[in-house]
Amino acid sequence: MKAVFKLRRLWILLTIPVSFALIFASSSLPGFAESYAERIYPYLSRGLNAVTSLVPFSLAEILVYFLIAFLIAAFVRFVVRLIRLKGKRGETAARFLINLLCGAGILLFLFTINCGINYYRSTFAQTCGLTVKESSSEELIELCKSLAEDSNALRAKVKTDSNAVMLLHKRDFRENADTARVSFDRLSAEYPLLYSGYGAPKPVLASLAMSQCNITGIFFPFTFEANVNTDVPEYTIPFTMCHELSHLRGYMREDEANFIAYLACRSSDDIDFRYSGAAMAFTYASNALFATDSQKAAQIFSTLSEGVRRDLAFNNEYWSRFTGPAADAADSINDNYLKANSQKDGVQSYGRMVDLLLALQRAEKEGK
Repeated sequence: MKAVFKLRRLWILLTIPVSFALIFASSSLPGFAESYAERIYPYLSRGLNAVTSLVPFSLAEILVYFLIAFLIAAFVRFVVRLIRLKGKRGETAARFLINLLCGAGILLFLFTINCGINYYRSTFAQTCGLTVKESSSEELIELCKSLAEDSNALRAKVKTDSNAVMLLHKRDFRENADTARVSFDRLSAEYPLLYSGYGAPKPVLASLAMSQCNITGIFFPFTFEANVNTDVPEYTIPFTMCHELSHLRGYMREDEANFIAYLACRSSDDIDFRYSGAAMAFTYASNALFATDSQKAAQIFSTLSEGVRRDLAFNNEYWSRFTGPAADAADSINDNYLKANSQKDGVQSYGRMVDLLLALQRAEKEGK
């Protein structure tokens, strides 16, 4: 056993306390996380994203497959060595455990510097000057009506399939991905902290498996890639692309990423992106209104065009197919992950995504 404590790799275990120290500093020291997010993260993320963007496929997906195969092979090798080395089973088990801890430490450290610290940065509202506060039901009703009108107007201009469901007019994923990239670069002129210069999102080959786990997209911090499920209803894909690109730019909170995705879609020259942003934002706002005034929410929903309602119904029908243990397990893992990185949001009345939409609505009215 003494040989175990002489292993040169033991220093790697320092990555674990260093990671926890960085998270503690991020959550406890005012300005630490935001300073990192503004001064270090953009260079780190854009540099590595430039490298991984050289290939059109998702390196993240390949690495996940490799990691699964590697862990299975390592476990089999461990069991075989336990059987063969009867006199050294304790040492063999200790080496295996240390190797696992070293691997976990490296992943934890990379996760921390690549995205973990960003969970504790200033909110997007603070960095862009929006005032989030409790809003009246009248403001929420006005927001829902506005988004319903936008959705109706934009839906009339999109393509549809044989079932009259919205169809992206660009059939090549890469074209739509590049549109998302350009939309974000344009948005950075208005919101400087949404830095330009990042690559486009990438499709995931195992998209159906992602749907079975109720996942529409994943930002993979180890390769700085925005990965998108392409099996989902097409009207949601532009919004998802922009959502994952929000994470890539250092905004990790889910509802903030949703709001930034709406901004990026709205700023796009592409009609599909603008419709995707409006329809998704309406869904969030309408759900919030339904929770407080179901009658008024139903009344506004009835004003949606047949096309918009058909898209929303198709989306509900699509996701109703994916229920069961896999979806429940994925939801539980995601829920625990988000809780582990949770932030106090301050005053909220309808949830941060909708509160940000309301704050934007107020700011635009005041600016007129």
